[in-house]
Amino acid sequence: MSAKETYNSSEVEKKWYAHWMERDYFRSVPDDREPYTVVIPPPNVTGVLHMGHMLNATVQDILVRKARLDGKNACWVPGTDHASIATEAKVVGKLREQGIKKSDIGREEFLRHAFAWKEEYGGIILQQLQWLGASCDWSRTRFTMEPKLYEAVIKVFVNLYKRGKLYRSKRMTNWDPEAQTVLSNEEVIHTEENGNLYHVRYRVEGTDDTYITIATSRPETIMADSGLAVHPDDERYQKFHGRKVIVPLVERVIPVIADDYVDPEFGTGALKITPAHDPNDYELGEKYGLEVIDTITADGKMNELARFGVGLDRFDARVEIIKLLKERGDLVRIEQYRTKVGRSERTNAVVEPRLTLQWFMKMKDTAATALSAVERGEVRFHPESMINMYRSWLNEENVRDWCISRQLWWGQRIPAWYHGDEVYVAETAEEALAEARRQHPGLTMDDLTQDEDVLDTWFSSWLWPMSVFDGFGEDKTELRYYYPTDDLVTGWDIMFFWVARMIMAGYEFSEDLLGEEFVEEHGRQPFRDVYFTGMVRDEKRRKMSKSLGNSPDALELLRTYGADGVRYGMLSSAAAGNDIVFDAPIQDGRVLNESQLCEQGRKFCNKLFNANRLIRNFTVADRDPDPAARLATDWIEAKLNATITEVDRLIAEYRLSEAMVTLYRLIWSDFCSWYLEAIKPTDGTIARDTYEAAISVFERMMILLHPFMPFITEEVWHQLRERAAGDDCVVASWPVARPFDESLLRRFSALQDAVSHIRDVRNQRGISHGEPLNLALKRTQDRDALLGGDAGATEFLKKAGVLASVRTVDAAPENGLPFLVANETAYLILNETVDLAAERAKTQEELDRLRGFLKSVEKKLSNERFVANAPEEVVALERKKGDDARAKIASLEKML
Repeated sequence: MSAKETYNSSEVEKKWYAHWMERDYFRSVPDDREPYTVVIPPPNVTGVLHMGHMLNATVQDILVRKARLDGKNACWVPGTDHASIATEAKVVGKLREQGIKKSDIGREEFLRHAFAWKEEYGGIILQQLQWLGASCDWSRTRFTMEPKLYEAVIKVFVNLYKRGKLYRSKRMTNWDPEAQTVLSNEEVIHTEENGNLYHVRYRVEGTDDTYITIATSRPETIMADSGLAVHPDDERYQKFHGRKVIVPLVERVIPVIADDYVDPEFGTGALKITPAHDPNDYELGEKYGLEVIDTITADGKMNELARFGVGLDRFDARVEIIKLLKERGDLVRIEQYRTKVGRSERTNAVVEPRLTLQWFMKMKDTAATALSAVERGEVRFHPESMINMYRSWLNEENVRDWCISRQLWWGQRIPAWYHGDEVYVAETAEEALAEARRQHPGLTMDDLTQDEDVLDTWFSSWLWPMSVFDGFGEDKTELRYYYPTDDLVTGWDIMFFWVARMIMAGYEFSEDLLGEEFVEEHGRQPFRDVYFTGMVRDEKRRKMSKSLGNSPDALELLRTYGADGVRYGMLSSAAAGNDIVFDAPIQDGRVLNESQLCEQGRKFCNKLFNANRLIRNFTVADRDPDPAARLATDWIEAKLNATITEVDRLIAEYRLSEAMVTLYRLIWSDFCSWYLEAIKPTDGTIARDTYEAAISVFERMMILLHPFMPFITEEVWHQLRERAAGDDCVVASWPVARPFDESLLRRFSALQDAVSHIRDVRNQRGISHGEPLNLALKRTQDRDALLGGDAGATEFLKKAGVLASVRTVDAAPENGLPFLVANETAYLILNETVDLAAERAKTQEELDRLRGFLKSVEKKLSNERFVANAPEEVVALERKKGDDARAKIASLEKML
């Protein structure tokens, strides 16, 4: 295959992805190999590819491709989530455009429209993941509403109900007036916004001019007040304990209650109690037996019980109520303040606390089991510091029962049937009827009514690591082979939403599905390791999102930089758990200025392509390698094997960003900048042994880099030599580190330092790179260690440094500019007079700078808070900075 003149990423990506698919490389079926299993965090079926998806998919693909190169049976299961609230909103909107109301067509017809919408738009994001290079087993693509996964959810609901872990109760919940459904606490996003505190006076019963002034942010709920609370120790109000006040507008008489829940420092220190419209007020109402008066409808409007503003939206009613209070003289003043407002994650509507009848799952014991699994290390978190967040959510004080019902039609319908106040939970209507007939023999199906609600989306996705392998049926073959899965890659923002709940499900159901003997040997956990990615943020450190308009069009990025360039750009700054600042300014999804990181990735692809062209264009001859090429080849082999060892360690520690940057330095700097220059023939002809060595090293580097940048590596792999069918980089064998001479790396590093210094001197003094200079090495017992004891080192210095000669001296030569090489003195002999005093002053200045730098690093490392809280890799980097500075200081002091 001949190398083309330029690298065309779009053409290469299409060609090789089609080839991989044609060869069925991503397909996985159980066999004798060790399995490696990853399940994709199923993106919403409503979604398109965004930066978070791309980062997450890139990390998963690296792990899966590495496992495949290790010879494992790599299985990456893709799929999508039905996303109840978001999808139903999309379908309702589409029907509205056609003049159709959801309520007019009924449940079955609505679901038909929903599935049609899913078929038309649901596969877009999976197709886009292919453009990124995701090596999923697409034959295994799953959907949380497909029949088998639907049935698994129903089985689990019935199972939990029979175990006494589910119950139905009317409780205070988060209500989304736009989506018309309850939300869990985790689906409410709290944002700090500007608001008002309205100071309103309540007349004390039996008086004409005595008032208690309360401060409220929601005057539209005043008509639902059934109590007023003050702190028992607040001297301002102690005389009113046990008295009553009159609610403005509605003239309702309500008690004054003393309770230490009240914060005397907030507002006026007096709190109106509205049990129907505030969760804390509801608890106070329960405590003191207060009346619950619900004045707001499901769609956020004032109802007849409000008496004022009836039919108005709650925020329009606020304006009306303020006006009325002002006219009565009961509005004392308005105070501006910053407050946290809860908004629906899906619709952005302001959440309304509301009493609703819902299904709940008891979480106390289940959460304790899931927390213990992580604390015991059965499920490992990367970075480990994420355990603290996990623990804070699942500890006994914070965990709450899980509200699992939603007032929607798109989702798994709750398998509960009602006959009056009696409930029958079963997998099918027939089973529910049979159960009901045990108590009421004459019942027919018409006598039972199925619950209208569906289950929370997370109640299906918490089964994902098990349900995607058909383990809920009779055949357990696949589940026994692939479970537990190996790695889960996800954002930390859904740690409780999804990660914790999957762990709960694994420990709750795996033994029932697979048997006690199996789980004792293999474990109950759904996955062994969790890699938490950070949030992708813009240059202002805002989370990238469609609503802010600061997230780039993923496809535009792929077209501009190529998939490998984008993967490099994201991953190069993506340490586990750390947020990523994407460096390209965005407007309406368009990249205004280039992303330096992605551009660096694109240039890296071109560098690889051009390095391949350079090697392929060498003229090869059967002759002995020259000394410099022989030394450089020994060195690059040692460097490659050292890098394999390092990359193996970094990947095992999930430090993927560092692994990729390590490979970048090896290939760009060591291989392309040093090795290829060292072996490049001056007469146009290269020894065959050197040529084959260069090909062999480049091949292994392509395998190492393949998980990170799959397309360019496959392209270069095939251009390096003719390949037999099936001899593809994607299924090659991961290189094994061979023994290497570490002293050779140190000696060669000294030679590189010498060359770099000579080049710097030429640039600083304007000496032409063609002007020959001489190098003198002070005679010491370590001279052979520096030069490697053979002519290769001397020839390398001559070739790379454009030197006329390299010799040994006992004293400083005339016009010799001293510098240190591996702590030994060398002199670059210039064709001009050297001012040693000036050189000493420059060295002293650099020494002073380094001492100041070292002092600042040591100060940072002496800060216990920094060392304890900063990411491990950040602390390690600071320590390395300190070590490097000390070594340079020692060298400069010796030189002086």
